[in-house]
Amino acid sequence: MPSRVPSFAELLGRTERSAVHLELRDSYAPTERFEAWRRGERINWDDRVSWWHPYDQLIADTVARGVAIRRARVVSEPVSEYIRWEHYVTHANVTAGEQVRWLPRRLATNIPLPGNDFWLFDGELLRVHHFSGDGEVVEDEITADAETVKLCLNAFEAVWERAIPHQLYEI
Repeated sequence: MPSRVPSFAELLGRTERSAVHLELRDSYAPTERFEAWRRGERINWDDRVSWWHPYDQLIADTVARGVAIRRARVVSEPVSEYIRWEHYVTHANVTAGEQVRWLPRRLATNIPLPGNDFWLFDGELLRVHHFSGDGEVVEDEITADAETVKLCLNAFEAVWERAIPHQLYEI
């Protein structure tokens, strides 16, 4: 019988020091929020109630407990329409307390990168995201395999070191 993958909230709730997230795709499955943005709708950032989601609150609560949350995105340039949207909505991530950086893919050539996006909790437990070619989540996998964790941690730190802080990355 397959083991149950804990929810993101459960994993973050157990985290004591750090959570890092590496994103490697130039697009993911479109959401209604993305489609609205494509139609020209924009978020009123001054009206926090209209855009603050449970995810944002989870991040804010976790950061308030002293957990550092960092997200790095490796992106092709010129960026895809999806990445332009992600850059726009990252205001919410930063407001919630995430530190976010962007690395142009051309600067990542000599970084050994894993084949999948992941979250790494306290440098010990990985939640690996498996996507379809269209960017739909197929499944998540949990592993504490030491070699895999080391590869992902080293990859994240190498990307982070070279990446551009969100507020300085211009699209």
